[in-house]
Amino acid sequence: MAPRKRPETQKTPEVVVRPKSRRSRSPRELEPEAKKLCVKGPGSSRRFDSGCLWAGLASLQVPPSYTSIVRALHHHKLGKAAWPSLQQGLQQSFVHSLASYRIFQKAAPFDRRATSLAWHPTHPSTLAVGSKGGDIMLWNFGIKDKPTFIKGIGAGGSVTGLKFNPLDTNQFFTSSMEGTTRLQDFKGNTLRVFTSSDTCNIWFCSLDVSARSRMVVTGDNVGHVILLNMDGRELWNLRMHKKKVTHVALNPCCDWLLATASVDQTVKIWDLRQVKGKSSCLHSLLHSHPVNAACFSPDGAQLLTTDQKSELRVYSASQWDCPPSLIPHPHRHFQHLTPIKATWHPRYNLIVVGRYPDPNFKSCTPHELRTIDVFDGSSGKMMYQLYDPESSGIISLNEFNPMGDTLASVMGYHILIWSQEAGMRK
Repeated sequence: MAPRKRPETQKTPEVVVRPKSRRSRSPRELEPEAKKLCVKGPGSSRRFDSGCLWAGLASLQVPPSYTSIVRALHHHKLGKAAWPSLQQGLQQSFVHSLASYRIFQKAAPFDRRATSLAWHPTHPSTLAVGSKGGDIMLWNFGIKDKPTFIKGIGAGGSVTGLKFNPLDTNQFFTSSMEGTTRLQDFKGNTLRVFTSSDTCNIWFCSLDVSARSRMVVTGDNVGHVILLNMDGRELWNLRMHKKKVTHVALNPCCDWLLATASVDQTVKIWDLRQVKGKSSCLHSLLHSHPVNAACFSPDGAQLLTTDQKSELRVYSASQWDCPPSLIPHPHRHFQHLTPIKATWHPRYNLIVVGRYPDPNFKSCTPHELRTIDVFDGSSGKMMYQLYDPESSGIISLNEFNPMGDTLASVMGYHILIWSQEAGMRK
């Protein structure tokens, strides 16, 4: 079925700024009849119950060891506090700050839903967003200038992967259902085509780039993964999965380590120095459902996977054979919804993911809200839930900027920017 187009008035980029002084009510105020659930502690199976905790949860958390970050740093300097405890205190302080986060800017530039999101690596207020129609918006929401809008081909041009070029941040890589993986500039010019299927039956679904080894890796809808250098030379093209490769990710610390996720219900780990075929993977991590994403943590020590139904997993990169931490979480797949993918916070051991309430989920409650859930990556406990009553749709993609203080979200046709209220930042 062809995607339904928005009215013509929605085709031009439009940015709507909300007044910063207006505060949103919490989910508890909006849904007084909803029941608050408690988080269960980790058991021997390392399985956690996410429940549906409301935005007031942060106030119920155990207070950090140090009420002042300055005092914590001073104690660390004197040797009275270990670095892990200091990190834990800083993370707890950040979690408490989420109570002041609000949507302060919105944009609805596309006539089809948004499908991909990438932050600029050096400009913390600039991001790129791709759509199902192949449109791309480059938006610096820190200035009043009109965002840069690159028109796509329309139906069949969905942008499935989006990465800024780490060697030249005025350029970006894209993978798309158009059947290409390419490098473009901000004017929309194609600088280099890395892969082209030349057929409508094969398209590219995922993309990652390494600056250190100058490699580009992309996966297609029939299970192939292609590795190329930055000059566009193909190093190998192998069928590594039985079905569509939904996500490819290079380890940020050991970029020869590659994770690939697929709808064949597996996530595979590869050593790029030893790849000889689909049987040469280091580990094959079996899942109960198709997998939307597999993301390494910023320190490369953990791997986060998101399936297409109700489970997040956290694997230890040093012990792939050990049982992972399992976090039950409703985010079921729907054909006309951008797949929900969990991501890491760039500075803290926190997981961010959108919630799609499921009446069949064991801890579902009446009137459950479509929140953005924040989990502790070590314990699997829910730490906070973000929610705005004026943006109550399903939020598929969430990513913090490299500074870790601003969150960009994708909700259908809309792009949402979350940040602390101005009064709280002073």
